[in-house]
Amino acid sequence: MNDLQGTRALVVGAGSGIGRAVVDAFLGHGASVAALELDAGKAADLEGSLGSLVVCGDATSWGDTEAAVETVVDAFGGLDVLVNCVGLFDYYRGLDDLGVDEIDAGFDEAFNVNVKSSLISVKVALDHLRASKGCVILTASTSAFYPGRGGLLYVATKFALRGVVTALAHELAPEVRVNAVAPGGTLNTDLLGFTSLGLDDRALGDAPGRAEDLKGRVPLQVALEPSDHAASYVFLASAAARGMTGTFLHPDGGMSVSAPQRRGD
Repeated sequence: MNDLQGTRALVVGAGSGIGRAVVDAFLGHGASVAALELDAGKAADLEGSLGSLVVCGDATSWGDTEAAVETVVDAFGGLDVLVNCVGLFDYYRGLDDLGVDEIDAGFDEAFNVNVKSSLISVKVALDHLRASKGCVILTASTSAFYPGRGGLLYVATKFALRGVVTALAHELAPEVRVNAVAPGGTLNTDLLGFTSLGLDDRALGDAPGRAEDLKGRVPLQVALEPSDHAASYVFLASAAARGMTGTFLHPDGGMSVSAPQRRGD
């Protein structure tokens, strides 16, 4: 039911973590895939799987995003699935932890990367997605539903993205389906911190003891890998999900039935 043979996909933020796992899973299920990735090293690594179908560019740039969409359309004749996995993290900074200047700069960076990049990618790809009656899959988080899974700015952006998914699903039906995956804490993720908060040298997956920490937070006592989450993207991209829009899938170890926690992702 999750066969993606003949599916033409663009993955934005494809170089590592969940984005890279989505690329690999789509290829494994028969899709034709192109990618947009900011980091030059990660983009070069992606070329081993995708060849020239990798655009090294910024998902917050209209021009770079247009180049990525043109790449997939030129190569495959159209676009069926748009996936956005772009994001930055704030390492649990609360209001008391943020100075006035940090709120100004952090807010702009947080919403530009975590929210606006999705709007840009959908806007640029929309005509092609309408033509193919395709779908959009955005990346939310447990932070889109629960406090304490990130700091103030990160949680705010993920709640905003939840609104984006709901509004776009309503606006773009019936031609385009819009859904999201809301992963819980994840091993081996390269989710970086905000540059404006001096956190760009930190990656969430580098936290010591992360596997046991993640297992201890959820009822299923699992520490999930990017490949665990990628299965949800495959399902939403497939014909098996043709009746779903405005939906969030929650590969999070059962977060909804666990007691609230102050810190964790």
